Amino acid sequence: MLGCGNSTLSQDMYDDGYKNIVNTDYSGILIEKMRHKHSQSRPEMEWHEMDIRDLKFEDDSFDVAIDKGTMDAMMTAKADVWDPPEEVVQNCNREVDEVLRVLRKGGIFIYLTFGQPHFRRRYLDRPGTTLEIRKLGEAFHYYLYIVRT
Repeated sequence: MLGCGNSTLSQDMYDDGYKNIVNTDYSGILIEKMRHKHSQSRPEMEWHEMDIRDLKFEDDSFDVAIDKGTMDAMMTAKADVWDPPEEVVQNCNREVDEVLRVLRKGGIFIYLTFGQPHFRRRYLDRPGTTLEIRKLGEAFHYYLYIVRT
């Protein structure tokens, strides 16, 4: 889970039977709180203080990586989504580069966001991968981007 924050997504997945979950976030304080909170009830979950633009995992380490809003946070740090500053472009590309590096062949990068395809495709559409985009919701739409290696 990339940029896990204090979301319950990891906890919910764990409770649904997915036990091998590795959570990362740049906030060491948050990671320590989440580690403590889940240490007894979800002991197999791992918690790592880490920057998603510089993941400290070996190549080909994971089958699935999930981003639920971390890239969004990097984009909203600077205003114009139509013409983002070069720093935003670089940060988003670095995240995707790192995720693809740590995914095994046949791995999947799942990105859930309200961000529409014309704002996100440029970061996710990479040579040697396939990109599937699913529009979800009714009144408010959100998007599920699935990058397969």
